[in-house]
Amino acid sequence: MIYLDLLIGFLKVGLFSFGGAYGAIPLIRDVVLDYGWMDEDAVMDMIAVSESTPGPIMVNLATYVGSKQAGFPGAVLATAAVVLPAFIIILLIMVLLKRLLQNRYFQAVLSGLKPCIMGIILATGCYMIIKNCAYPIAEKRDMIPFMFTAVLAVIFYGSEKVLKKKITPIMLIIVSALIGVAVYGI
Repeated sequence: MIYLDLLIGFLKVGLFSFGGAYGAIPLIRDVVLDYGWMDEDAVMDMIAVSESTPGPIMVNLATYVGSKQAGFPGAVLATAAVVLPAFIIILLIMVLLKRLLQNRYFQAVLSGLKPCIMGIILATGCYMIIKNCAYPIAEKRDMIPFMFTAVLAVIFYGSEKVLKKKITPIMLIIVSALIGVAVYGI
């Protein structure tokens, strides 16, 4: 039964997520929580790890969940299920692309999707900041995530003035990892 759940869950993610992995994070989160595969904190940790490891985030997330739920076969099934819809859609688009790109209605749909995708990504980022920073502050608990976020924001936005160029996302991930090791230990 777990194999069928993984197949259906990640086919939904692959089929209904637009805007890349960051746009898919809310859908993956909902699927994982709805099936009860992980709790909220584990999902947040999974997202953070998937963002910092090489490869597409959505594939990393699917592989991780599939592996945790059903071992290697589950990882293969979840990964295949999440990429299959995109693979089929790309094949179809390649066949129809020349005709579709000249259609003004299709161009309007693509233009309309851009702000929606940006909103989904922004909402996901805000949700993660609020979940990991604002709640601990309101509950007067662990302030480290808030300070961690503030330090990273200062590094990201201040790097251009100090280094005369913006810090790359890869360097920001490395700095995050070093700060995390320094604060939380190995």
